[in-house]
Amino acid sequence: MIQFLLMSPPAGGSSDSSGGWFNMVFLVGIFAVMYFFMIRPQTKKAKDQKNFIDSIEKGTKIVTVSGVHGRITKVNENGTLEVEIDTNTKVVMERSGISMEMTKARLENKPV
Repeated sequence: MIQFLLMSPPAGGSSDSSGGWFNMVFLVGIFAVMYFFMIRPQTKKAKDQKNFIDSIEKGTKIVTVSGVHGRITKVNENGTLEVEIDTNTKVVMERSGISMEMTKARLENKPV
């Protein structure tokens, strides 16, 4: 498809240069669509995930990316979290292991 768009016009002496402009506008349009439908939503989602991770505090109920449910009991200074997954069962995990989507879905579906 790209080869078709980048083909030079035939050498027939045609003075119509609108074909070159059409190809350029078409390529710019493809990049604009890719930006608005692929790149921009992905960067927005990453920004939302970072804001969610930074706003986590002690007592927050969470769901990890592997599906483990728990409650944060301590926020360590080195960026890790202590999560209680059962009575007297605590694990230390990285903040990046918490799923924003699953945590929000859990909190929306269950009354607090």
